[in-house]
Amino acid sequence: MIYWAQFFHFYQPATQLSSVLDKICDESYRPLLQVLREFPEIRVTVNINAILTEMLSHCGHQDIIQGLKDLGQKGQVEFVGSAKYHPILPLIPPDEGKRQIELNHKSNSFFFGDAYKPGGFFPPEMAYSRDIVPTLVGTGHRWVILGGVACPADWPVDTVYQIEHDGQRLAVFFRDDLLSNKISFQQLGPKDFLEHLNALKGEREDIYVVTAMDAETYGHHIKDWEELFLSEVYEEIQVRSETYAHIKQKTMLAERHTSLIRDEETSQKVKTVTISQLLEHFSSGEVIDPKPSSWSTSTQDIDAGNSFPLWKDKDNDIHRMQWDHMTICMELCLKAVQVADNDESKHFAGIARGLLDRALQSDQFWWASRRPMWDINLIHMGLIDQWRVILNAYRAINKSGCEGNVKKEFFDKLVAAREIRGNILDQLFVL
Repeated sequence: MIYWAQFFHFYQPATQLSSVLDKICDESYRPLLQVLREFPEIRVTVNINAILTEMLSHCGHQDIIQGLKDLGQKGQVEFVGSAKYHPILPLIPPDEGKRQIELNHKSNSFFFGDAYKPGGFFPPEMAYSRDIVPTLVGTGHRWVILGGVACPADWPVDTVYQIEHDGQRLAVFFRDDLLSNKISFQQLGPKDFLEHLNALKGEREDIYVVTAMDAETYGHHIKDWEELFLSEVYEEIQVRSETYAHIKQKTMLAERHTSLIRDEETSQKVKTVTISQLLEHFSSGEVIDPKPSSWSTSTQDIDAGNSFPLWKDKDNDIHRMQWDHMTICMELCLKAVQVADNDESKHFAGIARGLLDRALQSDQFWWASRRPMWDINLIHMGLIDQWRVILNAYRAINKSGCEGNVKKEFFDKLVAAREIRGNILDQLFVL
């Protein structure tokens, strides 16, 4: 048996235009959900960052939320946990990561109700380092999905590796990067895909394969790909399943067909499952230490000690300044919350605290990576979000009853942030 676990990642940033969101809903989300409804035996695992869930609600796309909820209640869709505003978890303080995970759970639980029972976890961009493990274990997750490049051991096809922390274990599943990218870039058709699965199986009795990609791949990035690829694959899986069931029924009358069943089962039977269901079919493997990486990191990046090049490239001056600015932003916000001691200071500290969650989003860094992504407006929008935090945070500090030397210390930080912001803007004018 070939167990195929599909993972779909639904995400749009808080800065997305409503007109673009409308287009994505029409081109991708609605058609994708319709395909899943047409094949009720199909099982998939879904991440939807809660900021997108809220945007869908605010922009009049409640039918998509309801569609996912209905599929979840029927058992076709398994939801996973993530971080609400899509930050790169290894690059932010653990307390901020935990807060984002809890915000994500609270919001998605509100919209999806009892259909939202995440046992697994999707780190945004599959960005992983050992530092995030305590938070994942502490928030009750059973497994995590990572990019295949993070795997430090033999490629798993019939066992599930484990990550250990403080006596507790977290199962880890690795995305088949090669296969997933071939699907995402339309380099593999339905027939080739199924032949690839059979080739991976070889003589083994049971194997599993995990593919993962943006949900927007289907219909938005590639027009009609949900029909041209997914529907065709699902249809073939259904036909093969019915053929096998027919053969199995015949064996009740004729034992001589047993070998035919065995051939059918070992070489052709594909079953779609949620990732959590893989834990029921495959045994736990050894404890490993995955490599710090993302699903966009290459082996060359890892060898160069550049684990997250699209968000914090050690040779990217814009990235360096963005993170210097973000560090000051977080320091000011946390100090504001700490010292606020009257109505006015608490008011502004509360605003800063809420704005910081959004300001941690990953897109501003992605658009500054120049690999090849580059957009001065989206970089600037990230700076604006951070500056709004700084504005309200320092206002809270200044209006609090804290000592004058504290106010001066953080005013100096504000001035430093203003200079960094100016330097980034200068670069945006000339690059």
